[in-house]
Amino acid sequence: MDLSIVTTLYRSEGYIAEFYARASAAAARITPSYEIIFVNDGSPDESLERALELHREDPRVRIVDLSRNFGHHKAILTGLQYATGDLVFLIDSDLEEDPAWLVDFHLTLGATGADVVYGVQKRRRGGFFERVTGEVAYSIYHALLNQPIPRNVLTVRLMTRRYVSQLVRHRDREICLAGLWVLTGFEQVPVAVDKGNREGRTYRIRQRASALVNAVT
Repeated sequence: MDLSIVTTLYRSEGYIAEFYARASAAAARITPSYEIIFVNDGSPDESLERALELHREDPRVRIVDLSRNFGHHKAILTGLQYATGDLVFLIDSDLEEDPAWLVDFHLTLGATGADVVYGVQKRRRGGFFERVTGEVAYSIYHALLNQPIPRNVLTVRLMTRRYVSQLVRHRDREICLAGLWVLTGFEQVPVAVDKGNREGRTYRIRQRASALVNAVT
């Protein structure tokens, strides 16, 4: 398998069909040997059913159905453990991150020889409160860590097999993926992107605060 695309599902039923179409189109520009892995993180809507419909139509669609909601980061690591591709493209399914970025990330990976190409926001989105709390969080991270977390880093990234194999060896009980990205090592190259925005996002202030506490402690 040349390429795995990994994404998670939580209240994602309205985005799955378009995500699949755009991700498939991007993958086909790189290789015919690819898979798309959907990790259902205990979604309460029809996300699993929509993914199963795609699986019945396209065997390249694989589904990991978790027994309950474990949280975004744990669902991501689970999907990476199931990925079999020589390259692994991780991206959120809500289309705020564009699946078409895969093509540019792939070109950058080939040109640089890096093991990871990851997205960073050109400009942090959101209102005043969200921007300020984000800056506070990164300031705390940088004060505590020997390896700083890149500011405004996104989920989306293209990774080599050897990087993913080491990443999934982490066995932290509470997961701060932004920290694990860095701690895993290897050469990693940022690409500035314009992230979209949608209403009704599921990652709310309470969850952001919880993620910060877990990361610090």
